[in-house]
Amino acid sequence: MNYSSFEIWLIIVLLGIGTFFLRYSFLGMLGRRPLPDWALRYLRYTPVAVLPGLVAPLVLWPQATGGAFDAPRLIAACVTVLIGLVTRNTLAAIVGGLMALYLGLYLLG
Repeated sequence: MNYSSFEIWLIIVLLGIGTFFLRYSFLGMLGRRPLPDWALRYLRYTPVAVLPGLVAPLVLWPQATGGAFDAPRLIAACVTVLIGLVTRNTLAAIVGGLMALYLGLYLLG
């Protein structure tokens, strides 16, 4: 199915408006009111839940290899998690994972 330029831009604008109002319904209406303690407790875990969901596909089915499993990326992910757990330092984990990835790609191809 081919869409015209107008239809594509219309879809983009409508999705943007829908996304804005979806976010505004939560942030705009509740922005000045304090949230209940149970909601704050659950919101604290949001980054911990979202980050693995973003990273896992990049590790297990990387675009760079056409979706095929790649050992250097898995090793780099494991090194990153290990450094993060040991040091509790985000920057050290990122740099260590980056070094592990490039070393793994150099050694394993």
